[in-house]
Formats: sequence, C-alpha cells, structure tokens
Amino acid sequence: MKTERLILRRLTVEDAPFIHALLNDPDWLRFIGDRGVRTLEDARAYIRNGPARMYETYGFGLYAVERRSDGAAMGLCGLIKRDTLPEFDLGFAFLPAHRGQGYAREAASMVLTEARDAFGLRRVLAITSLDNERSMALLERLGFRFERVIRLTPEDAGTRLYALSL
Repeated sequence: MKTERLILRRLTVEDAPFIHALLNDPDWLRFIGDRGVRTLEDARAYIRNGPARMYETYGFGLYAVERRSDGAAMGLCGLIKRDTLPEFDLGFAFLPAHRGQGYAREAASMVLTEARDAFGLRRVLAITSLDNERSMALLERLGFRFERVIRLTPEDAGTRLYALSL
C-alpha cells in the first residue's frame, strides 16, 4: 500500500534489526509492553509468530511503515486480532525520530481504508494504556470514540477501548 509519503508493506524476517529497535524503545515498553525481544533471533521469532501468522490467517496484520523518499523504516501500523478482543484492532508504533510528523495518521488512515474496502470490515477497535495521551489524541482524530476501560488480563490496571464504525 502506498500513500503520498509512505509505503506500508508486510514485515519479513529481514526486518529484525528494525523490530529489535522498535520493540525496545522506552515508549514501546511503557505503553505497549515488553515482548521479550532481546536479540535479532527474538525479533525474527516475533515477526514469524505475530505479523507473519496474521498475514497467513487473515490476509493482513501489522505492516512496516517506510518513508517513500528514502525507504527508512519508521514504524508499524496495521490490524491485529487479539484473543482478548472480539474484533480486529488498530495498532501503531513509531520510532522517536518519526513521531509528531503525521506519519501515524497517514498510515492508519490507509489501513482503515483497506480494512473497509479490501476486507469488508465494518467496525475496528483500538486500545491504549490509560496514560498514552498521544495515541488517544490520534485515535480521536481518526474518528474513534472511547467506549470504556477494560482489563485485558487480571494484572492489567486498565486499558482504554475505542471503536470506529467504517
């Protein structure tokens, strides 16, 4: 998929260095959680067991977001099917150097259009930690509406659930 400034493509195991960096970013660890990705092999396993499995099962998943002008890998954006949620949810995360420039909104808009037009989804969820103000603001700009606070696990202090009708 392409937008004016971005290319969204499926992740491959060759993306392990980028995934390793992103999943160990302090904001990823704070707002999304520690996925135990400590080595490049861990990153390759994350890709195989997460995004690649979603592509095989559903035809979509988290995509690498690259800048068209130079091919720089900037972040992830796509749809995830979690066992703890009844519908697909929008996920996104960007490396610090690429935040605050509209890339996440541009990528998410493309993913939502694909969800509706190519896959026939009529409703998409999104979740954020209780204190992730930037993600909450982006979801609201995309048209998501806050529904309620949920607990994804017994240890979860609370997660904000949003929904968007497509």
